[in-house]
Amino acid sequence: MKAANIGKILGGFGLLLLFSSPFTLFFTSGSIPIVATKVVAGLVLVGLYFATNFKQFGQFASRRSSFFFASTTLIVLVTLGALVTLNYIAHKKNKRWDLTEQKVFTLSPQTVSTLHGLTEPVRAIGFIPTDHPAHEALQSTFERYHIEAPDKFDYSFKDPRRHPDLAKKYELREGQTTVVLTRGEGANEAHTKLHVISEQELTNALLKLNKVSDQTVYFVIGHGEWSLEGQIAMPGQRGRVTSLLEMKQQLRQEGYVARELNLAGGTTVPRDAALVVIAGSKAPFSPPEVESLRRYLAAGGRLVYFAEAYGEPGDELARLLAEYGLALDKGVVADAQFNGGSPYVVLSLFFGNHEIAWPLRQRQLNVEFPTSRSITVLTEGLAAGVKVEPVVLTSPFGWVETTPDDKPAPTEGEKKGQLPLVAASTRNTSGEQTRRFDEARIVVVGDSELLLDSNWGHEGNRNLVMNTLAWATSQQDKVTIRPPDRAASTLQLDADMLNRIRFVSTDVLPLTLLGVGLAIWLSRRNK
Repeated sequence: MKAANIGKILGGFGLLLLFSSPFTLFFTSGSIPIVATKVVAGLVLVGLYFATNFKQFGQFASRRSSFFFASTTLIVLVTLGALVTLNYIAHKKNKRWDLTEQKVFTLSPQTVSTLHGLTEPVRAIGFIPTDHPAHEALQSTFERYHIEAPDKFDYSFKDPRRHPDLAKKYELREGQTTVVLTRGEGANEAHTKLHVISEQELTNALLKLNKVSDQTVYFVIGHGEWSLEGQIAMPGQRGRVTSLLEMKQQLRQEGYVARELNLAGGTTVPRDAALVVIAGSKAPFSPPEVESLRRYLAAGGRLVYFAEAYGEPGDELARLLAEYGLALDKGVVADAQFNGGSPYVVLSLFFGNHEIAWPLRQRQLNVEFPTSRSITVLTEGLAAGVKVEPVVLTSPFGWVETTPDDKPAPTEGEKKGQLPLVAASTRNTSGEQTRRFDEARIVVVGDSELLLDSNWGHEGNRNLVMNTLAWATSQQDKVTIRPPDRAASTLQLDADMLNRIRFVSTDVLPLTLLGVGLAIWLSRRNK
C-alpha cells in the first residue's frame, strides 16, 4: 500500500479522534487527560496525512483524493452526530431493558401496584455514607421505585455521623445499615424502619406505612391442624421437620394478624375476624363447631379451607361446604404427565377465570401441590344466592387415586380429567340484619401442605395462598405477584470501574469499529 493511502487512513483515524473528543469530555469519561491525549493523537495522525499527501494539496479542488478526504470528513461528522443524537434521545427517554434471567432490575407487579396505591408521597432516607459497599445497589433500587412513581416516591441519603439529630429522631443504631420511610410532615409524620434492604422488604415496608388497619385472621385449632408456632413433622419424611414461620412472617408483612381460634362448644367467631382459616384439619368437626361457622358465613363471613390429603372434615362440615357448592373427593390427585417427579406431586399451570388466578396465569407461574385432594363443584342443593367457580385445575391427564400406592395408575371407576384443585364460592348476604360483610366468601384449597416452609419458597404456591387470602378479605390490591426470591446475581463495582466500563463501551469500542470501517472503505476506494 502506498504511503499516501496509509496517510489517508491515519488521517481518517485522526479526524475520528478529534471530532469525538467533545463527546468524551461531556458524555463518556469527562477526563481531561484522556481528552488531551485524543486531541494530540488526532493532530499527529492528521499531520501524518498532510505529510504523506502534501504533493496533492495544490490540486486539492480537482484531485479525486481531495474529494475522498472531504467526503470522509463529512461521513465522520454525520456518524458522530447521529451517535450523539441517539445517546441524547436514549438518555431523555430513559428506556431500559432487563436482560437478567430472574429480572433482577424489574419491579414486581406487587411493587408497582403498591407504589401507585400510595395515598401520600413517601420519602426514603438511606442512612449510609457514599463509600458504603451497599450504597450503589440501594441507590439503584431507590431509583427504580422513583422512576415508576416519581410523584409518590422520592429518596435521599444521609450520613448518620453528620446528622445526629436525625439519628436521634429515628433511633438509629451506630454501624447498622438503615432505611427510614416517612409519610406526612411535622406532627403528622409517620415512619417505619428496615434493615434488610431488598425489594420484598422495601415493598412490605411501604404496605405497612400505607395501611389503615390490620386484618385479623383466625386459624382454627383442635382437629390436628398445622400449628402456627414451633416445628411440624414433615409428612412422609421421618425425622425431618418444618413449620409455618415463613407464611406467618408473610402475613405480618402484608398487614394480617394471625390468631388461633378453638370452636369447641360452639364458640362464636369473634367480631373482629376478617377471615377464618382451617389449615390441615385431620379430625372431624363437631355439630356445634360447624353451626358456629354456618352462622358466621350466613352473616357474610369469610372462610378458607386448606384440605388435608389423609384427613376428613366430617359429615357436618362436609354438609356446610356442600351448601356453598363445594365437596372434597375421596382419594389423592395424581397426574402422570404434569408432576414434580412423582405422580402425586401435581404441577398445575391450568387456571380458571377467577380473579385469584389472573396474575398467576398472566405470569405463567406453576403451582405445585404435594398431596392434593380434588374438589367437585356442585350445582344442586346449594344455599340461595351461591355462585361457585374453579380457580386452579389439573391437566387433562389428572385422576383421583382412590388406593394410593407406589405405582399409581388410573383404573376403572376413578375420577379422571381436568379436576379442580382450588375452588371459590360466594353468597350475597346484604339482606342480613347482623351481617359482617355484604358477601360471604369461601375458598377450598385441596392441599394444606402449600403452607409449610418446605413448599413456601415455590413462587406459584406463595402467590396462590396470599392471593386467596387477599380475595377472601376483599383486598383486591393484594391480588398480585409478589417480588420473587431472587438469587444473588450482581457484581459490586466502584465508581472508577464503572467509569472505565462506560468509557470503553461508549467511546473506545464505537470509535474502533468506525475506524476499522473507515480504513476498509478508504482502502477499497484507492485500489
